Amino acid sequence: MAIHNEIGEKGEALAKAFLEKKGYEILSTNYRFKKLEIDIIAIYQNQLVVVEVKTRQSPYLAGPEDTVSKTKQKGIVKCANNYITENEIDIDTRFDIISVILNQKGTKIEHIEDAFYPTV
Repeated sequence: MAIHNEIGEKGEALAKAFLEKKGYEILSTNYRFKKLEIDIIAIYQNQLVVVEVKTRQSPYLAGPEDTVSKTKQKGIVKCANNYITENEIDIDTRFDIISVILNQKGTKIEHIEDAFYPTV
């Protein structure tokens, strides 16, 4: 497995543990619809929370949260719509980003709630 894939998997595992510690109920990880994927889907305070995890070794140039383009956002929303329909979910939904920085200095996790809103 490529190193960037290992780093990504480690970041997703850390993000999942971070959310669980905060009281989130994890419903799904790495949910796929066609070629689209959602890293984490959870329930928190009667909201469906769709989470994109971005992991990097350095915050320089662009933070992980800055790399979630409008195109990526649209794909996440489309994938979430499929999950919601497939599972007959009828509660409010929000889209979060968890930024994970992993390097020699340690681990930094930042949770950005309502990081973006669905656009048509």
